[in-house]
Amino acid sequence: MRRAYSVETVRAAEAALMKRVPEGALMQRAAAGLAAACGDLLRRTGRVYGSRVLLLVGSGDNGGDALYAGARLARRGAGVRALLVSPDRAHAGGLAAFLAAGGRVADGPDGLGGLDLVVDGITGIGGRGGLREDALALLRAVTRDHGRTPVIAVDLPSGVEADSGEVHGEAVRADATVTFGTYKPGHLIDPAAEHAGALRLVDIGLGPDLPEPPDLEALQYADVAALLPVPGAESDKYSRGVVGVVAGSERYPGAAVLAVSGALHGGAGAVRYVGPGADAVIARFPETLVHAGPPSKAGRVQAWVIGPGLGDGRWAEEAVADVLGADVPVLVDADGLRLLEPETVRTRTAATVLTPHAGEAAALLGVAREEVEAGRLAAVRELAARYRATVLLKGSTTLVAEARDTPVRVNPTGTGWLATAGSGDVLSGLTGSLLAAGLAPRDAASVGAYLHGLAARHASDGAPVSAQDVAHGIPAAWRDVRAG
Repeated sequence: MRRAYSVETVRAAEAALMKRVPEGALMQRAAAGLAAACGDLLRRTGRVYGSRVLLLVGSGDNGGDALYAGARLARRGAGVRALLVSPDRAHAGGLAAFLAAGGRVADGPDGLGGLDLVVDGITGIGGRGGLREDALALLRAVTRDHGRTPVIAVDLPSGVEADSGEVHGEAVRADATVTFGTYKPGHLIDPAAEHAGALRLVDIGLGPDLPEPPDLEALQYADVAALLPVPGAESDKYSRGVVGVVAGSERYPGAAVLAVSGALHGGAGAVRYVGPGADAVIARFPETLVHAGPPSKAGRVQAWVIGPGLGDGRWAEEAVADVLGADVPVLVDADGLRLLEPETVRTRTAATVLTPHAGEAAALLGVAREEVEAGRLAAVRELAARYRATVLLKGSTTLVAEARDTPVRVNPTGTGWLATAGSGDVLSGLTGSLLAAGLAPRDAASVGAYLHGLAARHASDGAPVSAQDVAHGIPAAWRDVRAG
């Protein structure tokens, strides 16, 4: 599992560790890891000896890490130059080591010649508010002349917010980021994560000083495999989980089909469908149990999914109220989010999972969509607290938050191919099936998002996909996770 901590927590852990190790040891560990990562990248296209490396060096410890790493590369035969953003404030020890190893300080961004690698050491995890004008001028000049040269960021791309994943102003776009001790939220959450490229974590010994729980976590294969509900020899359709699906309308009958498809491919023992799309559902999935409604009369379920393609008529309003009155977990998506009563959600005794995209989240919070997209972590936490629910905020990085004090989960399997009509309906059915199987709401939402992303990757293989393709890819994603 990838775990991420706030800057304040990381700083406290570093301070505790520095009391037990020799002065400068942490910076040397970081520099060694950074130099190794730079060497690996250089060897992919050539070799370290004779390569041409440019360091963009800020005034803090981040710049010191870059200079010490540059010294190591220079001793291995690389030609390393440094552009100092603030020459009078450069890290003294790092600069001395860099010059002693044969590194050179460049007078400016012009006349640098060809480059094989640019190292971004302008600002570290304490940076706020985008790049300053002096740093931005250097970055623009280097990008103008060497725009295709690989960039490796030190700890975090300069200009992004470590704690929130927000980006205010211009920031470095790195091909790879080498971070130290632990991940930070900005490594995992867009838009900052989009600037980070491939991530590499260097262990500098912080582990024993990092508290539980982390601020964020991202599940990996083994974590998801441990949560998957696998039937035993004595299982039946009821013990595997019966999920009720209230979806679709005369205008959007396909939403019903897709939600049911997600639930069936997601492992539900049985699906009870309630809504006007029964004929379309039965035509595609004859195993579905259909009922005219209301949902509370449809029969026993272990969880409900309501909302995809539901419309906004009186029947839809009554169905949402009926389902929210049930004493089983309920997932509310799409049109259901517009029709729910906030106080009803807050006072439910059974679990509620809300699955908005950015526009729906903005409506629930009463803010502009752009505000949600720019501050996804703050938005998902506020929604979970305000509605006392588990919230799955869909998007370029899907986030899962609870009202209680647990780490926000970040889904690492998202792909742009999921931006297709009906994909969210499939996710709702899939997550509902996991709720019905007995997974806790946070686990069901996290595993559902993980499998959903893997399914899209399976289905697409780099080509466009439909929501039906995504649903059909779920069993392959399931097999992949179990196989490790």
